[in-house]
Amino acid sequence: MMLPWRQMAVPRSAYIARVVGKLLGLVFLLPFIGAVIGVLPDRVARGEDWPQFHGPNRDNICTETGLLQEWPEGGPKLLWTLEGLGRGYSTVSISQGRLYTMGDRPAEGGEAQFVLAYDLATRKELWATRIGPPHRDGGPRCTPTVDGDRVYAIGTDGDLVCLDAATGRIVWRKNFGRDFGGKMMSVWRYSESPLVDGEKLVCTPGGKDALLVALDKKTGETIWRCQPGDLGPRGADGAGYASIMPAEIHGVRQYITLVGRGAVGVDAATGKLLWNYNRIANNVANISNPVIRGEYVFVSTAYRTGCALLRIKRDGENWSAEEVYFHDANTFSNHHGGMVLVGDYLYAGDGQNRGAPICIEFLTGKVMWKEQPVDRGSAAVLYADNRLYFRYEAGTVALIAPDPKGFRLISQFRPAVVDGPAWPHPVICDGKLYLRAHNVLMCYDVKNKP
Repeated sequence: MMLPWRQMAVPRSAYIARVVGKLLGLVFLLPFIGAVIGVLPDRVARGEDWPQFHGPNRDNICTETGLLQEWPEGGPKLLWTLEGLGRGYSTVSISQGRLYTMGDRPAEGGEAQFVLAYDLATRKELWATRIGPPHRDGGPRCTPTVDGDRVYAIGTDGDLVCLDAATGRIVWRKNFGRDFGGKMMSVWRYSESPLVDGEKLVCTPGGKDALLVALDKKTGETIWRCQPGDLGPRGADGAGYASIMPAEIHGVRQYITLVGRGAVGVDAATGKLLWNYNRIANNVANISNPVIRGEYVFVSTAYRTGCALLRIKRDGENWSAEEVYFHDANTFSNHHGGMVLVGDYLYAGDGQNRGAPICIEFLTGKVMWKEQPVDRGSAAVLYADNRLYFRYEAGTVALIAPDPKGFRLISQFRPAVVDGPAWPHPVICDGKLYLRAHNVLMCYDVKNKP
């Protein structure tokens, strides 16, 4: 086959230069093309962004590299602290140079619940939008979801808001109880972080005829409501405390979450309930997000329940959740703080109000190892650059190797501020570790500088 430059009356070097020039031109034009067609800003997250709960893919995984593989004595360097967030267990989302969170703060007429925005470079507060009444037990739990020039958040009273990212202006709002007959399974009120999927905003009011709903993200108009029917005897009616995970299984996009009656899979296009799994439900609190790989879904709850791996099957229009294995709470249960899948192994904190580090072979359920907790209480877990970050309720942050051959504690430190349960999940973004302690946000440098 004759090469292109041999077919043309130009030197090879000139041809290559011309091709390279055209390619570079296309690269420089991409942002402008994206702005015109409305695709690039809304669909491609910047590498340094953490735009929603548990990160870009909602899987507790940070893809950054070049991070510290062990910490100096006393922990990584504290870069700054930011005060004024109010009470709350919400963690942070970061997008396009802004940081977002939620908090219960003093307001006219008494305390109220706010969505907050800060300039990340200066830590200056950009806006604070009041969305509803406060939660008297610790503050909001939702982490705002950022999608282009819009921010979405759910208050503990079920106030769902769409805000302008630059100004905090409310674009539209709904209330789970008033608009969807919503209900929580138990007393701690709404904790979900909403999902934006394409043109849809998806969330879990927990209503009898609106267990999950999909709304037009621009207008708030209802696209569909999921009418679940009978989900089984275990657990309680209403929404759980988990946040929805999207998945493609057997060619069908679906939304998977834990509700009061256990795990459910809902057709993303129609809102039809595809399958459910009741055995994992308890009637106190179903909290941790499912972990999904291919056609397999791992779920766990505490309160003497346990964990299960499900294989989702399809036979034409009929769906089912086949139990691959089930472990009772003596083997493994995740209370809250989440689980992370690294390779073929799942890592988490085991036990109710405990964060005992554990490694489980995902497809077989074999416990590779389980150790005593590093500190008291549950542990929120994050993975980044071949390290696991365990943040314990009592304050300690531990750096652990994700090694199925054995437990290795690399480093640990106690943050500058510990104020009540350290439940807000850790975030790593652009080489910085963010830890919230109610009114205070701490930022630590975890970049590995040669």
